[in-house]
Amino acid sequence: MKANCSSPGETGETGSPHPPGPQSPLHQRHLDLGSGLGRSSSWTCCSSTSQIMEKSPLQTIGEEQTQNPYTELLVLKAHHDIVRFLVQLDDYRFASAGDDGIVVVWNAQTGEKLLELNGHTQKITAIITFPSLESREEKNQLILTASADRTVIVWDSDTGRQVQRISCFQSTVKCLTVLQRLDVWLSGGNDLCVWNRKLDLLCKTSHLSDTGISALVEIPKNCVVAAVGKELIIFRLVAPTEGSLEWDILEIKHLLDHQDNILSLINVNDLSFVTGSHIGELIIWDALDWTMQAYERNFWDPSPQLDTQQEIKLCQKSNDISIHHFTCDEENVFAAVGRGLYVYNLHMKRVIACQKTAHDSSVLHIAKLPNRQLISCSEDGSVRIWELREKQQLAAEPVPTGFFNMWGFGRVNKQASQPVKKQQENATSCSLELIGDLIGHSSSVEMFLYFEDHGLVTCSADHLIILWKNGERESGLRSLRLFQKLEENGDLYLAV
Repeated sequence: MKANCSSPGETGETGSPHPPGPQSPLHQRHLDLGSGLGRSSSWTCCSSTSQIMEKSPLQTIGEEQTQNPYTELLVLKAHHDIVRFLVQLDDYRFASAGDDGIVVVWNAQTGEKLLELNGHTQKITAIITFPSLESREEKNQLILTASADRTVIVWDSDTGRQVQRISCFQSTVKCLTVLQRLDVWLSGGNDLCVWNRKLDLLCKTSHLSDTGISALVEIPKNCVVAAVGKELIIFRLVAPTEGSLEWDILEIKHLLDHQDNILSLINVNDLSFVTGSHIGELIIWDALDWTMQAYERNFWDPSPQLDTQQEIKLCQKSNDISIHHFTCDEENVFAAVGRGLYVYNLHMKRVIACQKTAHDSSVLHIAKLPNRQLISCSEDGSVRIWELREKQQLAAEPVPTGFFNMWGFGRVNKQASQPVKKQQENATSCSLELIGDLIGHSSSVEMFLYFEDHGLVTCSADHLIILWKNGERESGLRSLRLFQKLEENGDLYLAV
């Protein structure tokens, strides 16, 4: 393990909205790109312009992007393989990790590389943060990284010191999660392990499956949900009591409703969680009694002219209906389904907005911003900003029935459905409007982080990290620094 520091100039460069590469180096430290950044570009990672035009449903945006604040970019270079993970450490720092096994800590304000953490011999498969036991009041974060080398390493994010290396795993750890209520953290692979802040193994399950745990979330009653292939397993953690001084983990229930591997799992709130599968099954679950609240897998709206064989062939395109990622707020669940984005309102129990072709390839990550905006990134190398706008739903334009058309148990009779239909016709619906297109990566964008004060951070299969800056804000800061410098020089001149 080593921790190296370097100046901003060694790791961060700014550039034009064209893909960085050997023939288009990015030289300048700061460059205001104006409203042209993110314009609809003629290049893509895998497709020519003519190929994109053939897929005409993809929405495009012109040069004038007045609502897109990210008009400057800063390219950060430190990795030499796919960068898959970003995790926020505090208000100004984040860490990146990927297939080169390296963890890099960055300053989100300046783009400076603060630390480089070397210790894993294979690709990193999961990363989380956990407040240090010794300095909880100072909010010093530990970084926990799991790797295909079957180890978990705990790092001090301030010094880069390797706090501890855990090498007792029999398989690759695919996911890590922290349970705040019990003050422990969990690792999931072919078994489930529970650890305390001192990094002691408290308890573990027996071998679950060769598939392994792909995702974990915490739910009430000291329980967790583990996604294992096609099924969900509910575990309950039992803390020590007067009668028993040891921790225990109990296998409570198996939920077998998915027909294919579960790709995404998140908490909606304390009352429900949601799962999505490879073949487009979306299920909302009750987090208290673990029953199904809603089920949907009708992601296509086939034309009546299609015969049965065509419909079957259409539905076999699982990449177009795979649910890769979820995010949510207090009102909505946002789903990345194939190349599209869908907004499901929890109160109205229906989809209120969708973009069936939001990107040219599968959407890998989405996030909701505080100002009714949504950001998405894709395998096509693009990052797009959407705004959720309200519109009056007309009776002649009912809510699309080809997606999330039934959110409830079974079918209702025609008479009972009339009030619901009338209510939907008069209800307010929304639209997802494209307001920004960020062009900078030359390969699949794996995920991103949003910093309210310092911009947007994206990582990609092109080995690069890009820090997208608010051009107006950065211009103001540079003007302020220049004014301060001139004022200082003026004071010095008067003093002489």
